[in-house]
Amino acid sequence: MERSQPDIREKGKDSQGNPISLDKRLFIQLLCFGNCENHQILIETLQDEKVEGVIYHDVNDPKGIGLLTFNEDPDSFVVNLRNLINSSPFSKLTQKPEYTMLGRTYSTGHERDVENWLLHKPRKIVTNPEYPWAIWYPLRRKGKFAQLSDKEQKAVLMEHGKLGHEFGNAGYAHDIRLACHGLDKNDNDFVIGLIGSELHALSATIQAMRATKQTSGFLKNLGPFFIGKAIWQNAIF
Repeated sequence: MERSQPDIREKGKDSQGNPISLDKRLFIQLLCFGNCENHQILIETLQDEKVEGVIYHDVNDPKGIGLLTFNEDPDSFVVNLRNLINSSPFSKLTQKPEYTMLGRTYSTGHERDVENWLLHKPRKIVTNPEYPWAIWYPLRRKGKFAQLSDKEQKAVLMEHGKLGHEFGNAGYAHDIRLACHGLDKNDNDFVIGLIGSELHALSATIQAMRATKQTSGFLKNLGPFFIGKAIWQNAIF
């Protein structure tokens, strides 16, 4: 018997609420560097090259920066961005590979206006000048989570998601959730970005999440954490 081909498209709904499938998603990568003496020349280079992205000052390294870039085409990271990073002024910096993160936007099948969810909303969040603070980190779930029934998994995720919505609706933290299965050297499952106007609010969000069943019972690895404040943001809509 011939097997049907797996459908790896993103599922969701259009702006009118009709079910749709899309073979689109946004890849987002964070690269971190040290020994940055002049961030302005980096900004000018990115602007000249019309790069979509964000530059963060690294809170925990007085000479550190983070470069967040995003594109629907993963080739951009190994062609355009690669050439840029290997050229001056970026080539003079010291890369911190332990903080490198790469993920892709994904849908659960329930998102309304799924194209906006996958492609546009993340861009708007990370480049919003009212949300300069960011905490980025990877995570991996324990294998026993996958062994739970669908009903049990939904209950765990619903508790975590409800708390996230409460903090989001209050304006404390806006989250970017990326899948990184097979895209991470440490075999993590997800990359999370918490974006907001105040660093304390982002920290408080993570503190509250520690009490959920997902975090306290089903996470194997969490971090490392990159904490930064945006000094340049650019998106092309």
